[in-house]
Amino acid sequence: MFYQLYEMNHAAMVPFRAAADVMRLAYRNPLNPLTHTVFGRAMAAGLEVFERATRRYGKPEFGLAETLIDDRPAAVREKIVWQKPFCDLLHFERALPAGHAPDPKFLVVAPMSGHYATLLRGTVEALLPSAEIYITDWIDARMVPVTDGNFDLDDYIDYVIEMLHHLGPDTHVIAVCQPSVPVLAAVALMESNGDPFVPSSMTLMGGPIDTRINPTAVNALAETKPLDWFRDNVIMNVPWPQPGFMRAVYPGFLQLSGFMSMNLDRHMIAQKDFFVHLVKNDGDGAEKHRDFYDEYLAVMDLTAEFYLQTVETVFMKHALPKGEMMHRGKRVDTSAIRNVALLTVEGENDDISGVGQTAAAQTICTNIPDDMRMHFLQPDVGHYGVFNGSRFRREIAPRIVNFAREHGRTSKSPVKRVIKGGKAG
Repeated sequence: MFYQLYEMNHAAMVPFRAAADVMRLAYRNPLNPLTHTVFGRAMAAGLEVFERATRRYGKPEFGLAETLIDDRPAAVREKIVWQKPFCDLLHFERALPAGHAPDPKFLVVAPMSGHYATLLRGTVEALLPSAEIYITDWIDARMVPVTDGNFDLDDYIDYVIEMLHHLGPDTHVIAVCQPSVPVLAAVALMESNGDPFVPSSMTLMGGPIDTRINPTAVNALAETKPLDWFRDNVIMNVPWPQPGFMRAVYPGFLQLSGFMSMNLDRHMIAQKDFFVHLVKNDGDGAEKHRDFYDEYLAVMDLTAEFYLQTVETVFMKHALPKGEMMHRGKRVDTSAIRNVALLTVEGENDDISGVGQTAAAQTICTNIPDDMRMHFLQPDVGHYGVFNGSRFRREIAPRIVNFAREHGRTSKSPVKRVIKGGKAG
């Protein structure tokens, strides 16, 4: 019922948003004398802030049409190469120059935690010049009919294994944040089964492998509430007329409320600064705000079964680091991983996955040889900086590519490992 009221409220706001947009255009029309006054700019700015604050943000585009390969522009084409009801696998197909040596092949597993895969646009953009990139494009659960069945953490792991099979041998997998646990579990299961398509290397970035280490506010919530509390308070049915009508989900708007409440003061200041930028005609500052919030405010629903199973397995029971995680009746044994190189990456100021939570993978994967493992702590970055931004492009992305080149099975090339500005081991 609450979800339906939310939808009705959005529908009721449509004429007010339309009116605000019309008035904003009027105050920005160069033929309007008020446009050139502080009053006119302030009115236009206030109307835009109102329209954007009440808008529903759709799924963003990656928009990566070009990259640089060997210092020359190369066209990039986005292509779906594998599909399931809850996920598309996208390939960023590059127009490689003649004679270009093969690059490492990466499966980037994007978080299924509220935002779309486009949150990793900067991650993909930084890796594209040096790698063949595939990324999981998770589908908004409200868009999947109930006739397509359920999707839980076990299904997530199955999807990862199926995608690795589809991509074939010598694939390198990258898990950003939430998927670190299911990706590590998938690799462990593949190794246990002697799967020939096990990835050559696995990179885990800012992930909750063991949330008992340096617990954050996100971890504390799961520790203080029983699972029934989450089921009773955050699970709702998708309202009509969405394709996923009556599917039980954790709604995106509730997730967004949680995200924003953690740093509410920063978001309020950002809105004020946006208003000031518009009044001062500071186009660059205003455009940066639009770009960030167009992505940040675009959220998707998660299936109830996936969300609840993840909360219980990862944040309440800490099943993976305890060696108690099960997948379809089989125990996930991380000590079975012997042939997959492991790189873990953390941010010094991460307030989502505390320092040490991702590095715990190095401890529980006991049988990976020392020369096939590496940990990197990036100073002065928070959670977002682990996979995006200038420091990611300059410090982290080159390490990921070099690590993959060093541990590729079909085309190994010696790479000198140089660590600057961080800690490695």
